[in-house]
Amino acid sequence: MTERELWQRYQRYLCVVPSVGFTLDVSRMHFPADFLERMRPLMEEAFTSMEALEKGAIANPDEQRMVGHYWLRAPELAPEPGLKKEITDMVAAVHDFARNVHAGKVKPQKAQRFTHLLLVGIGGSALGPQLVADALGTATDTMQVSFFDNTDPDGMDRVLAQLGDRLAETLTLVLTKSGGTKETRNGMLETERAYQAKGLDFSKHAVAVTGTGSEMDKHARKQGWLRTFPMWDWVGGRTSVLSAVGLLPARLQGLDIDGLLTGAREMDAATRQRDVAKNPAALLALMWHHAGGGRGAKDMVILPYKDRLLLMSRYLQQLVMESLGKEKDLDGKVVNQGIAVYGNKGSTDQHAYVQQLREGVNNFFATFIEVLKDRQGATFEVEPGVTSGDYLLGFLLGTRRALYEKGRESITLTVPDVSAHTVGALIALYERAVGFYASLVHINAYHQPGVEAGKKAAGAVLELQHKLTARLGEARAEPRSAEQLAADLGMPDEVETVFKVLEHLAANPDRGVLRSGGPGPSEVRYRVK
Repeated sequence: MTERELWQRYQRYLCVVPSVGFTLDVSRMHFPADFLERMRPLMEEAFTSMEALEKGAIANPDEQRMVGHYWLRAPELAPEPGLKKEITDMVAAVHDFARNVHAGKVKPQKAQRFTHLLLVGIGGSALGPQLVADALGTATDTMQVSFFDNTDPDGMDRVLAQLGDRLAETLTLVLTKSGGTKETRNGMLETERAYQAKGLDFSKHAVAVTGTGSEMDKHARKQGWLRTFPMWDWVGGRTSVLSAVGLLPARLQGLDIDGLLTGAREMDAATRQRDVAKNPAALLALMWHHAGGGRGAKDMVILPYKDRLLLMSRYLQQLVMESLGKEKDLDGKVVNQGIAVYGNKGSTDQHAYVQQLREGVNNFFATFIEVLKDRQGATFEVEPGVTSGDYLLGFLLGTRRALYEKGRESITLTVPDVSAHTVGALIALYERAVGFYASLVHINAYHQPGVEAGKKAAGAVLELQHKLTARLGEARAEPRSAEQLAADLGMPDEVETVFKVLEHLAANPDRGVLRSGGPGPSEVRYRVK
């Protein structure tokens, strides 16, 4: 295709959303001229399904739940007046609480005011807030934010070491729908221990975002925590960033949550219309379908050319892969659907993996995210008439051209800046695109049985560990191999898991398990001190 023809294709397929200054360019996707028309019947079904979803249809049959994250930025669309009030009350409560914290009316036990925020959560309860905090945060934010987003003890120790004595000025948010998520439970207990070590009462520094009446809600109220905020069962974790899960930490940080909601609301309006050419979420979903043949045959590479959007790829990994990675379709047929997502930032990616993207296996399609505004301050020229931002654009356009010359497909999203308004719009865009794509390939985007399976398997490992330590205690000083211990437990088929658990225990001296013998698994022996 000549440059002139490509320019004509660009103009023909460019999707513009004036309300958010957003454009979507799909001209470098190699779909045939009749593709959009051929996909129209499936897309019409997707529109109809989405309309039913927004009206309150049961979209999560596993748990008989509605899926209502779109109501968070348009409460008037909620199917019940009570839900509308809950949403508006939540936003008002977030503003009110943040104002009181910033004014020192809600204050820590032994300091004048809260200056730091520690968020304890995992998955959607961390990835969304992290994206917003990193994209919009500055050195002068009202409160600085840290995260416990794993159950890694060393990771938590690093965060606590960075906080140091400022823990006394730190407000901790614990985000968990049920209170049963073990990673978050562990982070809460580790945090409580850290406060106690400094002579502080954790309850005077703690806030919960959780389901009403949940295990965590009951615990927080019993312990007298500062406040609880709602987490509703009709909002999934990966689409919760515009609920109290994301709005509360963002508002405490000092960010513009009304701008986030407005940007999402305006993108929602653009992505409800049935004219595919004017609907960026529908176009995105169709391009994903084209690229992977409706089977996820190609990976989605996210390339934001802006440091502030570095975490977009991590956020989209969960949103896309947890929503679309499904074994069975809506009819119970095994289909093994999904789209793998990874990414870096430009122009770092040019020094990382663009070599393979251009010349290696053609198993991907790229999404470039272009930000028009370079910086908040005055322009600085690194050469006569050229700024660092000019170079960044040059690298984006150059990389895109280099990929296109090798037959690699790409999509380009353009936004005017990285503001609350545009971040909210990008979140809403991808939430809707995921829902549309799921309809196109006939799967349920709103449940995650694979995640639950992993949690159950982890629970089984911990149960095995309890049995192992009890058996070692019975054997006392008698060294035993992993195979012997597995046989002792009547679980000879679990010998590899037994070995891995013993190696972990022995590597941590305070766990009381001693290791002896040779380096090989069959030569090692274990005993308790």
